[in-house]
Amino acid sequence: MEPLALPLSQRVQTIKESPTLAVTARAAKLKAEGRDIIGLGAGEPDFDTPQHIKDAAKKAIDSGFTKYTPVSGIPGLKKAIVAKFKNENGFDYTEKEVIVGVGGKQCIFNLALAVLNPGDEVIVPAPYWVSYADIAMVAGAKPVIIECGIEQGFKLTPAQLEAAITPQTRMFMINSPSNPTGSVYTLAELQALGEVLKKHPQILVATDDMYEHVNLTGDKFHNILNATPELKSRCVVLNGVSKAYSMTGWRIGYAAGPAHIIKAMEILQSQSTSNPTSISQVAAQAALEGPQECITPMVAAFRERHEYVVNRFNQMPGLKCIKAGGAFYAFPDARVAIANLHKAGVINDTTDMALSEYLLENVGVAVVPGSAFGAEGYFRISFATSMENLRNALDRIEKALTV
Repeated sequence: MEPLALPLSQRVQTIKESPTLAVTARAAKLKAEGRDIIGLGAGEPDFDTPQHIKDAAKKAIDSGFTKYTPVSGIPGLKKAIVAKFKNENGFDYTEKEVIVGVGGKQCIFNLALAVLNPGDEVIVPAPYWVSYADIAMVAGAKPVIIECGIEQGFKLTPAQLEAAITPQTRMFMINSPSNPTGSVYTLAELQALGEVLKKHPQILVATDDMYEHVNLTGDKFHNILNATPELKSRCVVLNGVSKAYSMTGWRIGYAAGPAHIIKAMEILQSQSTSNPTSISQVAAQAALEGPQECITPMVAAFRERHEYVVNRFNQMPGLKCIKAGGAFYAFPDARVAIANLHKAGVINDTTDMALSEYLLENVGVAVVPGSAFGAEGYFRISFATSMENLRNALDRIEKALTV
């Protein structure tokens, strides 16, 4: 007789496993079983962490820097973050207004737990990074998803933002460059959104700038605080070293914002993980303070791959793909392709999940369905992999779509 399973919390039952991590894990499992699988799911650069950053970490280990640190980050790293915001973004923060977390995801998690209550609403433009909605729900809040399709360049309009705001709206999430679409808001577009937000002082603005340095156009980076400085007293800027310096596994993110919110995030962190890894913090400080030229060849490679991938997708039957401004993803509209495959009897459902299952099982390519990002009928690939892998994968996808 099977033992009775103890019930799980309602909280954990309201959320799902990260779909991008699940796709990556499934692709790795099939590969381990001997299948010829090309995984295009994971959002991490395929470059190694730059040598000077690794050297700083080795030195930290050898010098015994392996003890607890202050919960919110070592002073040297916090100073480097303050300097980064000043020099690169024109923002003035003190060290009390900065916190270091175990990756950007923990900073967003702590922010949500620090400011949201049951019944609060969080506006999330879709397509959105998979964790925003689930993190809001863990905090007891309700994600309000606004669809922003390919027709509008995957970007929220001021009219859509205004229409979504209610007395319960507590937070607005914006992510530019975007995961999964790579869309980037212009300064004028951000100013227009800022004008709406200025009329609603109860709303906290969270801007996720994790892909700031993965710039595919060369245009100057702006976030909503550059566009509307008046929002500073209710804006939290989120960033990290994962994407710019190919440091995903080091798990260092950071945030800056009003001191009382940052302090609340620190209190939460003190009861969950305590400090981020001491050695990773030293490495992150070396990344921010050291030579920035290490970013250049990585971004050059992403630009080349981006051009190739977008052009190939637009030549495939039933796909439409627009150019990205940043990040390392392509997000093609596959609604026509899905309809064609279903009509031909190749897939038994008209969903992007059916398409992604078909691509994985039949041609060995792992993609993430758009519905994971709140956008049914699309799929995401990461082009943070070699051109050889991309050519092979896209050949397979094209073959699979030709019916």
